[in-house]
Amino acid sequence: MLKDHAWSRAVGFAGSALIAVGGLGAGALPIGNPMFGGSHARLGLVCVYSGLALLLLAWWWYGRLVKRAPDKTGTTLALWVAPLLLAPPMFSRDVYSYLAQGLMIHAGMDVYRHGPALLGGMIADQVPAIWQQTPSPYGPVFLIVAKTIAALLNAHLMLGIVAMRLVALAGLALLAGAVRVLAQSAGVHPAAATWLAVLNPLVLIHLVGGAHNDALMVGLLAAGLAAAVRHRPVVATLLVAAAALVKVPAALGLIAVAAIWATQLPGRWPWLRAAGAVSATAVAATAVITAVAGTGYGWIGALGTPISTQNWSLTGLLGRWTAGLLGTSAAADVWRWFGMLAVVIVAGVVWTYRARLGPVYGLGIVLVAVVVFGPAIRPWYVVWGLAPLAAVAVHRRVRGLLAGFCAALVLVVLPDGFAADGERVLLAVLGALIGIAAFLLVRMVVAPPAILRPILARR
Repeated sequence: MLKDHAWSRAVGFAGSALIAVGGLGAGALPIGNPMFGGSHARLGLVCVYSGLALLLLAWWWYGRLVKRAPDKTGTTLALWVAPLLLAPPMFSRDVYSYLAQGLMIHAGMDVYRHGPALLGGMIADQVPAIWQQTPSPYGPVFLIVAKTIAALLNAHLMLGIVAMRLVALAGLALLAGAVRVLAQSAGVHPAAATWLAVLNPLVLIHLVGGAHNDALMVGLLAAGLAAAVRHRPVVATLLVAAAALVKVPAALGLIAVAAIWATQLPGRWPWLRAAGAVSATAVAATAVITAVAGTGYGWIGALGTPISTQNWSLTGLLGRWTAGLLGTSAAADVWRWFGMLAVVIVAGVVWTYRARLGPVYGLGIVLVAVVVFGPAIRPWYVVWGLAPLAAVAVHRRVRGLLAGFCAALVLVVLPDGFAADGERVLLAVLGALIGIAAFLLVRMVVAPPAILRPILARR
């Protein structure tokens, strides 16, 4: 078993390294940078998907052993993350938007009124055309981070990407520590919770490989929930408020903090007192952080930042289908309202069964509903709800469904972040098949099937 444990880590490292190397040809590469790209995009795509297959299968293998072997999840995380830290941006070009917004703030521009087009220059040119005129949808906590990076690195593109990756890694470290605390409070094996929430390939390739600010948001949110179960409600509120000032959906965590705090309060009206204290603390923290950021309260208006008309959200797909059928663009708005109603219904059911579900589990369900029924969806958004669910879900079937859903989402976004065509789908399938074959070969050597063991033993 110990040998299998080491081999599964090694296979995962090989997969991560292949993803990073393949990204040099097929990633979300800087435009006009001679260090990257060239004529190796096809080979890079095959390499990336071979790596994804290896990483996914290594993760599955490791998950089968994680409860029975010494806890090496920290070592495993370091091995699997290391190659991605130095890779070019992967699966999304959002990191270029982050850097452009940081430079805009550093230059005194209002990112809640203007898009990267106003900045101009090499970094702004990396932002996709569809987002060139789009104001920032992010809160002041993240904009402080982006401005600090811009001020320190003076528009150096590659160092900026690495710096954003380090911010994502800090968020991942917060998540790893918090998940263990939450798991222990719920009677879940900490290593198993870490396996599902942190070692998950969906988390690694998007939050680290893509350098998404969702890593910071989820890390702060999980840290806040961990502080709440450890009877530190004020710290918990401050951390969750900070998470919401990265991306707003984390604000739902304040309800969970209030629910946990209420169970710790003696006397009458514990819910009312906890909710009042959480609300007051969060409002005060928001005012202070916004004043420190110096960006004003434009982030409230920026919550309405438009989304891509071709977004693959459930309500977006239904809206486009209905609009084509009925010949009216109003159908898209109607479906968005239905999506909001669905989230409210899910939240109402969670509230009804809150005593049975618990605050952290209930929060995870509502966050998943926000992603599924919301107007915009990206695979990494699933991590919002995955983190609390992975920490406290005790039922094996729930954990299996989460793992399977994440595994499927790993494969749906190409490494350059753009839409697929027939040729690239075939190359991706070829790469995945190569990765599967390589994994089966390793498994055959390390743990041969029973029918082959006598033959191998005679040799």
